[in-house]
Amino acid sequence: MELPAEFTDRMRRLLGDEYNDFATALLSEPQTSLRLNPAKCNGRPDYQPVSWCRDAYYIETRPAFTFDPRLHGGVYYVQEASSMFLDYVLRRFVDTPVRYLDLCAAPGGKSTLALSALPAGSLVVCNEVVRNRTHILAENVIKWGYDNTIVTRNTAADFGKLHHYFDVILVDAPCSGEGMFRKDTQATTEWSPAQVGVCAERQREILSDVWDALRPGGLLIYSTCTYNREENEDMIRFLCDHFDATPLAAAPPAAWHIHPSLDKELPAYRFMPHYTRGEGLFMAIVRKPGNADECERDEWLQRAVRKNGKNRNKRPTAKGDTEVWRSWVSAPEKYVFDTDDESVTALPTSLVPDYDLFATRFDIVHRGIPVASRKGREWQAAPRTRLVDQPQYRSLRCVTPHDRRSHSLPAARNMADTHRYPARHAPRYLRRPPAGLVQSLGQPHQQPLPAGVAHTQRLPPRKSQPPRMVKI
Repeated sequence: MELPAEFTDRMRRLLGDEYNDFATALLSEPQTSLRLNPAKCNGRPDYQPVSWCRDAYYIETRPAFTFDPRLHGGVYYVQEASSMFLDYVLRRFVDTPVRYLDLCAAPGGKSTLALSALPAGSLVVCNEVVRNRTHILAENVIKWGYDNTIVTRNTAADFGKLHHYFDVILVDAPCSGEGMFRKDTQATTEWSPAQVGVCAERQREILSDVWDALRPGGLLIYSTCTYNREENEDMIRFLCDHFDATPLAAAPPAAWHIHPSLDKELPAYRFMPHYTRGEGLFMAIVRKPGNADECERDEWLQRAVRKNGKNRNKRPTAKGDTEVWRSWVSAPEKYVFDTDDESVTALPTSLVPDYDLFATRFDIVHRGIPVASRKGREWQAAPRTRLVDQPQYRSLRCVTPHDRRSHSLPAARNMADTHRYPARHAPRYLRRPPAGLVQSLGQPHQQPLPAGVAHTQRLPPRKSQPPRMVKI
């Protein structure tokens, strides 16, 4: 990898005597790490854990994840280790249900992490302004399997009009990407000092646009995957000088070897490849001044309920149809079912006012849990998902294509055999939120499992109609 000369000069000035160690680290192989889904996985693999994330692990080699049904079923998410520092930050600063916005969310790594880390009862809004990236984000959020989600396609300025609504906002800002040079060598050819300036200007604009959406006393978490001061410390200074924000210290353990801020009086956290097992990352937390009692959120929600509540489920639905898809949920009283002629979505009752608010003001790509879709005259489980009941888990033995050694990862008992059953045969139970979603992989001849994946147990073949509901 050939680094741009201007980049190396800037890093020499930034790091001083540490530069040689930094340059050597960039020549090493990048680390591969993954994060397990606690809603779908209760086991622990025999891998080294990522210190700052409760459910994350390093793996020695990088297998062919694309062919692993557990990845497509949301059992785990492949994510860069440094970016999972968000888990530590959320667990340290958030201990009650919140309205949370991930403003620049695609492809969904930090959004799915927040779904697992935030207290029950929280609402997680995942936004991406780029259209094709929005659909990738929605797919990953759906596979993760939580019902307290909304995926939107809007600008930061759109959210800024929703004054004082969010308790926590994450701005994982578009940046020059210096921290990804080791993983994406192509990025080195696109880097320039001019690009750094363009990114910094865009970041200031994004922060200014979304600031009004944060309630008084709320938290803004700012992160980038770059090293320079202009996109990192200078941005936190901007928030302090223009919006009177207060930086907060997360105080991670010294054993984690997280590099401190370049400004000693400014608490912020830098992940450097010669200090930590991961790529480059900058993260800082600031608090908005003011009292939480000044929040305008209740007014927004009351107006939304008055405007939208009367219009919900205006289209008549046959009683027989209703019984079909409601029977797939064991506790339908906990949900409001949003229906139209083609689909059914389950929305947690406690969050319905929030869903009503977003329906009137934002471009929604996904919300809640997809339950059913209509095919002809019949209802069937949503095409890409199955509703599952607090699945029991086991380990599948997966042989990596690199060294042919067997590795064990926790996986849902139904994941191994999902491919054997067509989507129309959906399990009939959904016991308690968060609802686990397992992607339907189709028939064996359509979606065979890759070589090297062995099942420790096979369910018996499905008998003739009516289908037998097998609790797995």
